[in-house]
Amino acid sequence: MINSNKVKGRLVELGLTQKDVQSVWKCALPTVSQKINRVRPINLEEADLLADLLKLNEEEYYEFFFGNKLHNAIK
Repeated sequence: MINSNKVKGRLVELGLTQKDVQSVWKCALPTVSQKINRVRPINLEEADLLADLLKLNEEEYYEFFFGNKLHNAIK
């Protein structure tokens, strides 16, 4: 499940907006908001595209999209 706070924080950190996510996901802006705010689920392709946009390393990817529990379980 996406960590909305981490995603929003990284967007601000990088000076990006939901419009930037929209252009990567190629969907409507309300859909971006709903997915970032966990109203609608994101799929793996969207997670990968967002991770690239947010310049996430492997550890951050797990933290942002799966939480630390999964990352610690596969270590």
